[in-house]
Amino acid sequence: MKPTLVILAAGMASRYGSMKQIESFGPSGETIMDYSIYDAIQAGFGKIVFIIREDFADQFKAIFEPKLKGRIEIDYVYQDLKSFTGNRVIPADRTKPWGTAHAVLCCKGKIHEPFAVINADDYYGRDAFIKAYDFLVTKCNEKTYCIIGYELNKTLSDNGSVSRGVCEVDADNNLIDINERTKISRQANGHIVFEDEAGTYHVLPENAMVSMNYLCFAPGFIDVCESFFGEFLDKNINNLKSEFFIPVVAGQFVSSGKGVVKVIPTSSKWFGVTYKEDAPVVQASIDKLVAAGEYPNNLWA
Repeated sequence: MKPTLVILAAGMASRYGSMKQIESFGPSGETIMDYSIYDAIQAGFGKIVFIIREDFADQFKAIFEPKLKGRIEIDYVYQDLKSFTGNRVIPADRTKPWGTAHAVLCCKGKIHEPFAVINADDYYGRDAFIKAYDFLVTKCNEKTYCIIGYELNKTLSDNGSVSRGVCEVDADNNLIDINERTKISRQANGHIVFEDEAGTYHVLPENAMVSMNYLCFAPGFIDVCESFFGEFLDKNINNLKSEFFIPVVAGQFVSSGKGVVKVIPTSSKWFGVTYKEDAPVVQASIDKLVAAGEYPNNLWA
């Protein structure tokens, strides 16, 4: 059974200021997602599952269904604030989705094969898809998951701070712990730092291995997300900014002794559109890849 690629596209793009998931960056109007889907098809993935908001489903489908028809199977999952929250009362002011692990939980009943998860607005590179596919078809099981790891210094934005899951690994590249660090930036002195909740800055190594939300799981991970989600809600439901992150659940999976998460380094360079000002850099990066022959001028011609 071929693995599935799950694309997280339900975010509200609050920092970016527009629906960046469907913005064109390629020479023939391609989105960043188009390049991920193209690389996934080339690597051997058999299905794409888009996690989107139902209120822009028609617009989304009109863009992607015509060009993907006959190329790969596609399906949709709608992330809704009320899904899997039981009888808990959700604050009226809560509009932000519950986060990436909740998005994966919303796939319950839709995915029955090994799968990878990526963000819609990140470019991951062909090497990442090749390594993810190889892991999913040869090594993945209910006790062995993986994170495709990127060097921190290759994942920053020049236009503001970013959030990254910083991985601590053992000698065999097994995940020991993962810490979600927010407000990561490069200071004027060249150091990469993150700011904690108290406003204190801490230095991070240049080559720290980080999760860019490219992760590979057996289908049982969806149940793992469900098992931790209730506890998350009980602690955080009234915090309007709280999010249920995939890397945090992966860390809990390891710390609770359920299995191991391998961290597989990739040679690919990441780029993405965290901020509106990142868009020209992304477009230039894609133009360079096309000029080098990495991609055709029109992916779906």
